[in-house]
Amino acid sequence: MPEKVIVITGATSGVGQAAAEELAAQGARIVFVARDRARAEDTLRRVRARNPTVDHTVHLADLSRLSEMKRVAAEIAASEPRIDVLVNNAGGAFSHRRVTEDGLELTFALNHMAYFVVTLALLDRLRATPQARVISTASMTYAFATMDFDDLQSEKKFDGPDVYARSKLANILFTRELARRLDRSGVTANCFHPGFVNSRLGSQDGGISAIWGMSMSGSISPAQGAKTLIYLASSPKVAESTGAYFVSGYREKLSPNALNDADARRLWDISAGIAGIVA
Repeated sequence: MPEKVIVITGATSGVGQAAAEELAAQGARIVFVARDRARAEDTLRRVRARNPTVDHTVHLADLSRLSEMKRVAAEIAASEPRIDVLVNNAGGAFSHRRVTEDGLELTFALNHMAYFVVTLALLDRLRATPQARVISTASMTYAFATMDFDDLQSEKKFDGPDVYARSKLANILFTRELARRLDRSGVTANCFHPGFVNSRLGSQDGGISAIWGMSMSGSISPAQGAKTLIYLASSPKVAESTGAYFVSGYREKLSPNALNDADARRLWDISAGIAGIVA
């Protein structure tokens, strides 16, 4: 990946950090978004150790807030004339309903709206870069969810695992609609399931295992979980693939709930309205 510029959200732990390190080792310049300054400095040290020949960059932002999503994306767009790969990876899982300053349920804001707002703000840079790629971290849990457009903010009912699964379904619907809108632009959009990774996901509520009520036994390492992300970011074999969902490096068939084009368009329009942007 020499001379490639890769923008990553959620790169200070887990799959995102493992991918950032490996892609840096392959020669890429890493530009990442982080909320915590100390963890950001740790990731910066890690990517510099893997590739000290380029100027890796960190931008600090809270991606649960619409104003911060827009600000950090604008900063990146202003400082990066080209973006070869955008990786939407920041996310969280929560056992109790929380509301952001924008009045959004936190899982929806962080896991979906941040993907939507940051990607759209960087589209000009992606379009200006030959064979640019957008990669979003989804999850196989999407298969258990449906889009409840009457309760997107989980005001009527909140269940942590269900709300998380719905956010991952939103990631896939967003990917498919983005790919449709980017047709013939030269920019591809794909998403993937990293596996059951032992990471900081859900750490604010005691960890993902506590939220799901399951053991971490059988979980894989972040480095293992990052393999499909790295493949989608770097392999020439998927240069033309778009609108697809990958598991373990292979394109996977989607369940009917993720193939609903009307839901994908409706979610896009609602998201644009929430963000206050024309898309």
